[in-house]
Amino acid sequence: MPFAQIYMIEGRTEEQKKAVIEKVTQALVDAVGAPPANVRVWIHDVPKENWGIAGVSAKELGR
Repeated sequence: MPFAQIYMIEGRTEEQKKAVIEKVTQALVDAVGAPPANVRVWIHDVPKENWGIAGVSAKELGR
């Protein structure tokens, strides 16, 4: 059972997350031949203050 974990800075819409889940699922189906029903996708919404870029939080950078 393929299992994909996706880490993203918070703020994506439900529609965007749905698209990520659909496209990652299809990519795994295409790449390894897994049945779609066996693919799992877990999106981690990371708070901006918990995501660092070059020593500064994404929140401080206005991301």
